[in-house]
Amino acid sequence: MARCLTCKKPIAGRPANPWSPFCGERCKLIDLGKWLGEEYRIAPAPSQEGDEQEQVNLDEDEDKLVH
Repeated sequence: MARCLTCKKPIAGRPANPWSPFCGERCKLIDLGKWLGEEYRIAPAPSQEGDEQEQVNLDEDEDKLVH
């Protein structure tokens, strides 16, 4: 059986539980609050070699266009 992502209580899946994957509205709002409070973050994509040099080249090209 699945468990609520916030409180870890056992829950029924959809359509029996409209709040799935949470047990109810309260746990869903707690989770939303954590996202809004930046307690959860999506990790940035790992940088690849060459990205930095490519950005420098783009910046140089923009400078040429401005002047």
